[in-house]
Amino acid sequence: MSIQSLIEADRKHLIHPVINYRAHEARGVTVLESATGAFLRDASGNELLDAFSGLWCVNVGYGQASIVKAAAEQMARLPYATSYFHFGNAPAIELAEQLVARSPASLQHVYFTLGGSDAVDSALRFITHYFNATGRPAKKHIIALERGYHGSSAVGSGLTALPVFHRNFDVPLPNQHHVPSPYAYRNTFADDAALIAVSVSALEAKVAALGAENVAAFFCEPVQGSGGVIVPPPGWLKAMREACRKLDILFVADEVITGFGRTGPLFACEGEDVQPDLMTVAKGLTAGYAPMGAVLMSDAVYQGIADGDPVASVGHGHTYSAHPVSAAIGLEVMRLYHEGGLLANGVAHAPRFARGLDALLAHPLVGDSRHRGLLGALELVADKDSKRGFDASLKLPDRIAAAAYKNRLVFRAFGDNILGFAPALSYTAAEFDLLFERLAKTLDDVLAEPQVRAALRVKGGVAA
Repeated sequence: MSIQSLIEADRKHLIHPVINYRAHEARGVTVLESATGAFLRDASGNELLDAFSGLWCVNVGYGQASIVKAAAEQMARLPYATSYFHFGNAPAIELAEQLVARSPASLQHVYFTLGGSDAVDSALRFITHYFNATGRPAKKHIIALERGYHGSSAVGSGLTALPVFHRNFDVPLPNQHHVPSPYAYRNTFADDAALIAVSVSALEAKVAALGAENVAAFFCEPVQGSGGVIVPPPGWLKAMREACRKLDILFVADEVITGFGRTGPLFACEGEDVQPDLMTVAKGLTAGYAPMGAVLMSDAVYQGIADGDPVASVGHGHTYSAHPVSAAIGLEVMRLYHEGGLLANGVAHAPRFARGLDALLAHPLVGDSRHRGLLGALELVADKDSKRGFDASLKLPDRIAAAAYKNRLVFRAFGDNILGFAPALSYTAAEFDLLFERLAKTLDDVLAEPQVRAALRVKGGVAA
């Protein structure tokens, strides 16, 4: 099909995630055709530096021949195997064993899903089953963070605390609640200890209001992704985990974005020796080369479910759970992280990434820079002193995204004037240099637009 034919067919038939349908119909699709390393190529031949790893997931970069080979070999050997009826397959069993060996010690069991949203949904079902099976059926309330993202499933979207995922979907549900995000830039905490104390107090107060006997679990991302890359201070995750222990509620770490080297270690929980009761993962598990996610579960939760009824089946499953091709890909991706040196490469280049983002604090549009490992953000403001953002009518994210594309750079321009970055762990020093060269030009190009300059606070007749 010609490019124009593809655009027309897309406009007529393909529903895209998280867009305005009419706006997409008017704009038309951008067709991506191929990719190698850190670069994407669109159907018009434009080569784009991907600074977002697809959707926080292509951690190993594009075109890894060993992954393609592993997938092809597994497809030829056993392209599908159900995990129902006591059947299994070697790649899935081996991948589960590796995940347990490399995850926090509290996690001993693995249930495979297709991605992050159904991993969260599965975790919620397991939690409900666990408390019912252990004689605590009142524990139904779930607490998460404001600005948190836990997928877009029918239930998980209510834990997500972003308005676009709630509008017209009748969520959050009555048993879903949120406490403030550890958002240092938009608060006036005296120091990190004060922020941590406020977060712990907010969780304790919410549990007290609901009654600890009614609260099942607290979900959080170690670093909030789609909510604007909110990076809590060191010690926050550990403090929240300990608070859950004292409150007798389960602690669930959502590492769908932060897992697999994104923040440095394989899992962000490792950074503070946090031992979750459950952990959800996806994205970097297969580096986006095939759909797969997982719920990692503590032995205590597993045994509680297993002992709940000696005869009845646990009625939860997916046709593609533990898919052998996805698992074979996951095994090769894990090899690349460890034996292939990609985790080490990500750690080695994290300081360069941090310096590049922090240097842009001098730019007139940039109010905040935040980062951990190879996960980072810039927050754009109209007034650096008051931290006042740009009015939505300016459509600054659209302007940023358009300018970035012209400069052959892809990243995430969130709706609240936050720019998100997640370069692949395979990035080279030269690619980081190119990223920040193109990003600085993108910011300069947008700043040069008269409507944007007019929106900035002016000091002495010059844009601040």
